[in-house]
Amino acid sequence: MLSRAFPALCSALLAGALPGRALAQGAGGAEPATPDRRPPAAAQAHAAGASAPLQERHRVRYLLDGVEIRGNQRTAARVILRYVGFRAGDVLDVEDPEIELTRYRLLGTGFFASVGLSLRKGAERGSATLVLDVVERNTFIVQDLWLGIAADEDTAGNARPLSAFTGVQVAETNLAGTGITLGAGVGLAADQLALRTRFVDPAFVGTRWSAAVTVLYNDARDFFGNRDVAFESPLLEQREVTGYAVVAYKRFGATLGTGHHVSSSSQLSLDYHLEQIDATVPTVASHMRGDRREPIDFDILGGKTVLSSLRAAIDHDTRDAPFLTTRGTFASASVTVGVPPFGSDYGYQKFEFGAQRWFRLPLGHVLRLKAFAGAVAGDAPFFEKFYVGDFTDLLPDRLLDLAPDRRQPPNFLGTDIIEVRYGDFAAKLEAEYRIPIYAGRGSIYGVDLFGAAGLYGVATRRELTDAPAGYEGLARVPVDVTYNLGLRVDTSVGGVTLAFSNLLGMIPARHGERK
Repeated sequence: MLSRAFPALCSALLAGALPGRALAQGAGGAEPATPDRRPPAAAQAHAAGASAPLQERHRVRYLLDGVEIRGNQRTAARVILRYVGFRAGDVLDVEDPEIELTRYRLLGTGFFASVGLSLRKGAERGSATLVLDVVERNTFIVQDLWLGIAADEDTAGNARPLSAFTGVQVAETNLAGTGITLGAGVGLAADQLALRTRFVDPAFVGTRWSAAVTVLYNDARDFFGNRDVAFESPLLEQREVTGYAVVAYKRFGATLGTGHHVSSSSQLSLDYHLEQIDATVPTVASHMRGDRREPIDFDILGGKTVLSSLRAAIDHDTRDAPFLTTRGTFASASVTVGVPPFGSDYGYQKFEFGAQRWFRLPLGHVLRLKAFAGAVAGDAPFFEKFYVGDFTDLLPDRLLDLAPDRRQPPNFLGTDIIEVRYGDFAAKLEAEYRIPIYAGRGSIYGVDLFGAAGLYGVATRRELTDAPAGYEGLARVPVDVTYNLGLRVDTSVGGVTLAFSNLLGMIPARHGERK
């Protein structure tokens, strides 16, 4: 890699011992740039003489004549240069970490299978041209693919009834080589439909600000109640699922967003979301929560309502690849606010923080550590809260905001998390270990075997202030363990995770009456 290869190579060049060569993965041959005549900044540092530390005096800098891009057949050069922080006239320090981050940012776009950086001798001594050699990859990708079985459980712990669900989300992430993303998605479940379309321009009208538009439509149902559910509903067809009080609802709306890079690896984004909700809620419903019968809180208003919200987020990304990452960090923090002054019938605040760190180990093995924490204050609709299936790998997660699976989560630790479907608070700690088993350059770029395990918790405010009756001691803390095992496959049409955890999740983890 360039940042590691530069110092030793340039020392040899100063001694006249080596011919020019490629300095980074994927680069072609390069002529040496002799740094005998230093750029002004370097000359001033050298003039400091004995007063400068030895390491500082021996650091090698070049005056850049420019940046040359090779190998881009479809992607416009101006699109690539958005991710390169160096320009003609800059002084390039060969130990600057920005060099390696440039390569990571280009790989992170998903436009390229490989990126190499090298130097070519400049027009004058002490100057050089930065050369980027790229190998493009397919940019029409499958972002998400869902196939699964939604199920209930009878009093013996057997799955019933069964209904299939499926969904797919695709995108062209580099439309006509402009870097624009155009995508669409569809989700299907029993009596449920979700549609999405998304447009993102990372350099709106030539500025350094991005522009994004997302349009959504959901015609959906959700299922409430733990056990012994009793309800009266204005919709007779809801009685088909007699074990749950069912909320039928439609959503139609859009999100407008923009973003701006605040540093070479961090981006700030701002979104405004507006949608109309039309919900049919049972007129009265109760269930057994712990050992006591209580009314069900559906966390949504009946009839037609409006959700209007603002969201601000900041992301920090130093990953070396978007899917089969081997090193780097990805962290994000966001706050979402429902704004009644903008017409919202829901006033709430949602805070989320997540961080992942990858460590490259001997033999190419990779360790990933992940942490997440989130909280909701106020009166958010249930689909804006934390869904338990998104945190345990043993239940299907949501597809385009649909939650067709009706089962409660496995409860290995015997806590009151079994009483939770949507929560106001959530947290997760997870570790994953990956072992590469295949690497190639055809339609499949790499295959890794992975295993993961974690501890998660999801709770409503009531779990913290008024725990369900019948739970004592640590059982009143709504946490449980989760695990996953499978393959991660990086292909020319996107990354694919083949996980066996959902299959294992179909096997009941408990027996007896549904809890």
